[in-house]
Amino acid sequence: MEGVRAMPRFLIEVPHEAETVSCARAIQVLLSTGSHYLTNADFGCMDGDHKGWLIVEVDNRDEARAILPPIYRSQAKIVQLNRFSMEELDRIVRHHLDQGDPSR
Repeated sequence: MEGVRAMPRFLIEVPHEAETVSCARAIQVLLSTGSHYLTNADFGCMDGDHKGWLIVEVDNRDEARAILPPIYRSQAKIVQLNRFSMEELDRIVRHHLDQGDPSR
């Protein structure tokens, strides 16, 4: 559909300590919010990676961070996600060159 702007997508990574109590607390805090986003978080704890991840569609990073309970906002990592096609490859390369990509 032309003229329809896709909502930006963000990956939110929420780390927590490796102790059993920290894992249980992180899961309990996110699930008890009742938020659709937070109750659908994925966790890596059982694989030794003590983080939760969720993907949200909001207007900006601040809105993404605000979804989290206050206790996790400061340590969360927010990454804007992009999808690319083969036709966009030149644009991606130009973007990296313009940004001074050290790997060139």
